[in-house]
Amino acid sequence: MGIQLMVIAALLIAISNLCLRRSIDAGGTSKAYLMMQLVLSFVVMVLLNPVRTGDYSWSTPMALFGLAGGVLLAAVMTFLGKALENGPPGLSVAILNCSSVMPILMLVILFGSQYGFSYTLWNAVGSILVILGICWAGWDGGQLESRKKWLVFVALAFFAHVAYLVFLNWRALFLNFPGQEGLGLSFEPETLNTQWFMPMVFLSAAAIQTYIFFSKEKRMPNRSEAIYGLFGSIANGLGAFLMIKGTEIATPIETAMLFPIFSVSLILGCNIWGRLLYSEAVNWKANALCIGGILIGTVEWKALFS
Repeated sequence: MGIQLMVIAALLIAISNLCLRRSIDAGGTSKAYLMMQLVLSFVVMVLLNPVRTGDYSWSTPMALFGLAGGVLLAAVMTFLGKALENGPPGLSVAILNCSSVMPILMLVILFGSQYGFSYTLWNAVGSILVILGICWAGWDGGQLESRKKWLVFVALAFFAHVAYLVFLNWRALFLNFPGQEGLGLSFEPETLNTQWFMPMVFLSAAAIQTYIFFSKEKRMPNRSEAIYGLFGSIANGLGAFLMIKGTEIATPIETAMLFPIFSVSLILGCNIWGRLLYSEAVNWKANALCIGGILIGTVEWKALFS
């Protein structure tokens, strides 16, 4: 079920990316759109978590934990924006998505099989194919305006994204292994199920993005940025909600390829609307390579042939 939630989450995020594209087409800027999206996504998270469940219990430690996650999310967006300004957008986004194969390696190193994390040769082969497919799909042959700056910012975005994805899995461990030693931090069992974790993630990310927008552009968002930001925030909030749920219920077999599946589904979703609405050229062979990597990495081949 974790994989299905990740696919749906990725398609929702693809819709959010379409709203960003539409906002820019209408004369808006990415900084304004991201500010609107994150602020409104915070509202969506409040509705989906404490309001939906009726559980308003507060946990300061978990709220602070969520705020830390928001800093990582804001860092990903900030560094990616800088990379897009200094290099080819397709390759920048492709490299960011390649980071999706790294969290499982970090989780295996940090926590190991006792927490359900394992990594097989098939996972490795599948991940390599996913990386090759993503880079192939993202390579647009564009010239780098500032190679050194672009390399710095795309590397920072890559590692910030890895840290954010590991962070989300780390939080899921506290829920699935309450009171277990070896997780690095300790939370009281009654505080783990607080519904304010994800709202706090988006609150701190929204605060950082709001500061960046007003310090750089010094204006109010225009009508198109507000409208597309509203629709984009709904899609983004729902997508983030399902992604978190996916990390919570994923089986050990699913965990190794959970985020690569998310990245490939996101790319496919964006390729579909890019092709249908903008007549963009799509490298379907590269997408097929990604899908092949996912299949190789997720199928339990040992059980299949036994």
